[in-house]
Amino acid sequence: MNLEISRLHHPVTALGPGVRAGIWVQGCTIGCHGCLARDTWERRPERALPVAEILGWLAGLPRPLDGVTVSGGEPLQQAAAVADLLAGIHEWRGAQPLDVLLFTGYPWSRAARETAVVERCDAVVAGPYVARRNRGDVPLRGSDNQRVVALTALGRARYGPGVKLPARGLQASVADGRIWFVGIPRAGDLERVAAGLTARDVRVGGTTWD
Repeated sequence: MNLEISRLHHPVTALGPGVRAGIWVQGCTIGCHGCLARDTWERRPERALPVAEILGWLAGLPRPLDGVTVSGGEPLQQAAAVADLLAGIHEWRGAQPLDVLLFTGYPWSRAARETAVVERCDAVVAGPYVARRNRGDVPLRGSDNQRVVALTALGRARYGPGVKLPARGLQASVADGRIWFVGIPRAGDLERVAAGLTARDVRVGGTTWD
């Protein structure tokens, strides 16, 4: 089975605890106003990869690896392929304490219906991004309407009630002459980043959040 992919990245340190692998799927019709990753909205069949190839990429990453974060785009709009991927991750990780965290723009009541996907997740961050509710520092969430749902013993240990979750922030990387930001910005963070780059004579154009 193939899965349309926006990008694969390691290490990821801004979307869950520890050092993680990040998998961003391509394609989303939810279209939240203020989305950081509008470049992931359009479906791109030419970017489809066999699930086995993605699993091979994961298996070749250096250790230690604390988790895998799946985001997008919208993973649940490719639910069958994502379920296939997560089944492979579940088998590959074995007894390792390596968690699977999935981000979806659907509310939990809708996301929970995709049982083949969520039964292979340790935790899910669910809900659309609402720009006017991006306030304070709500860990792992871009807006305070979103919900962190811990689903397994490992998920509850890392994401459950009373657990101190990582603060929001951005991780930068450079590839193909472009700067990529990974993470969950606070209100005004992207504007401050753009202003800082401009002040250092770095041209800012073609941003994915406009």
